[in-house]
Amino acid sequence: MSTALPSPDFSRFPRHDALTRLLHDYAAARPDLVAVRSIGRSWEGRDIWLVVVTNAATGADTDKPAFWVDGNIHAAELTASTACLYWLHHLLSRHGEDPQVTQLLNTRTVYICPRLNPDGAELALADRPRHIRSSTRPYPFDEEPVEGLTIEDVDGDGRILSMRIRDPHGPYKCHPDEPRLMVPREPGEFGGTYYRIVPEGTLKNFDGLTITANKDKEGLDLNRNFPAYWRQEFEQSGAGPYPASEPEVRAMVDFVVGHRNIGAAVSFHTHSGVILRPMGTQSDDDMTPEDLWMYKRLSDIGARLTGYPAISIFHEFKYHPKEIITGTQDWVYEHLGALFWTVEIWAPNKEAGITDYPWIEWYRDHPAEDDLKLLKWSDEHCGGLAHVDWTPFRHPQLGEVEIGGWDKMNFWRNPPPHLRAREAARFPAWLTQLALSLPRLELLRTEVRRLGDDTWRVRFAVANAGYLPSHVTQRAIDRKTVRGVVFEIHLPDERDGAVVSLVGGKARVEGPHLAGHAPKTSLQAFLPNRELTADRAVAEWIVRAPAGTRLPLTARCDRAGTVRTEVALD
Repeated sequence: MSTALPSPDFSRFPRHDALTRLLHDYAAARPDLVAVRSIGRSWEGRDIWLVVVTNAATGADTDKPAFWVDGNIHAAELTASTACLYWLHHLLSRHGEDPQVTQLLNTRTVYICPRLNPDGAELALADRPRHIRSSTRPYPFDEEPVEGLTIEDVDGDGRILSMRIRDPHGPYKCHPDEPRLMVPREPGEFGGTYYRIVPEGTLKNFDGLTITANKDKEGLDLNRNFPAYWRQEFEQSGAGPYPASEPEVRAMVDFVVGHRNIGAAVSFHTHSGVILRPMGTQSDDDMTPEDLWMYKRLSDIGARLTGYPAISIFHEFKYHPKEIITGTQDWVYEHLGALFWTVEIWAPNKEAGITDYPWIEWYRDHPAEDDLKLLKWSDEHCGGLAHVDWTPFRHPQLGEVEIGGWDKMNFWRNPPPHLRAREAARFPAWLTQLALSLPRLELLRTEVRRLGDDTWRVRFAVANAGYLPSHVTQRAIDRKTVRGVVFEIHLPDERDGAVVSLVGGKARVEGPHLAGHAPKTSLQAFLPNRELTADRAVAEWIVRAPAGTRLPLTARCDRAGTVRTEVALD
């Protein structure tokens, strides 16, 4: 018997035990719509939870076209989990009331993996946190550092900030009008009071002169471990020893490959406040044009509904102009041919009124006026907690330092608590529309015609009722990852004494891919679309059987679902 839906506090990030209880509470409240499964275990043995959301009364999840959403593959990007949980709550609370949500769950499946990397998230949420990139597995070596600075919470306040040390050779100085802000020294500048800024942490074997920040012992980046365009460590940091070597990535890969009904996906990350579309490895000029056109169309809808601009990874979101990065998007789209977007949640710059800036280059260099706007935002909207005032501290190795600066975990990588639900609320409308755009196989008609005393012609016609074609992308056809409609007629087993035989046709027939109702061109195009019913397909058999025989028929399409029906020979 169902119970009331949970009422989660979206301003807080749940730890693993609380997340587990929350997901199972949703399943207990709406068993007709929710099932919770573990798709694997993390490096430390935590369950990687998947929420299957669909109306069980209208069919099994695997019989319907499906949409995948995941979050929190990177340890401290916790708002990614919040976005997943927010959409889950939205779907369950509005089914039966909101026509779009009801149609979505009645006709399609949503797979939500809110925390793909539970170990890293747990470390980020610890009482004395560490903010590593991704997995907690030691890589490439299982050794503690013997020297250098290990980044961690030194003063025990639960935050990892920065330390400033007065140094005549330091590259930073106080802003002339705002001493809390540190700004770079000008070229050729001398004679002032200068500082060296280092991450909060402790040192081993400090010689009194040199400070080197140690790499995290946990050097994996799970988003670099996917099979597509995997490269070794010397080419792509954190990629792991071989593709899908890590249990978290392998769990997702195995699930997605085993669920061919998944036609589109979104992965939530933080931060930048943008929607990223493929490709990651090639320019738009090298993309399949049909796929690029569709990506732009659906991305523009995302920009309109979320308020986040939609941009190309290759053209507008490279960490370095001479390098490419690969990850989930390359595997889901470039290998499997399913649509995929990465959403980078939250842009503190925009929140402070900095609206016109390049996405990556801003972090290399920007005017001090931007820092003043950000400090004003911290003071007025975050209680002065986004930028923490510099406070004297007696460091065990460095002596007198000051700890302060930007709290990047709680105000840069993630929105402040009072804005987390607002950011997550940007996405349900777009996610719902994307999922409703998936192809969906529907029964068009069946026909039975008598050709003789015991001979019949059986016809079975289906159509794609979705916006997208049954293959979703041209890349899927090029990569041979999908089939057209597969029709089957199920004859009684001869061992049961059946007198039914197939005279014409094959028991299983592979038909064409089916178009969706997305227009290929506008009505003003020079040439008309000549494939006017490319959304339909029909199979035909000649059967010898007694009158009254009932024959089951099935049509299935990898990404458009399954149709089952039955005909009576009479």
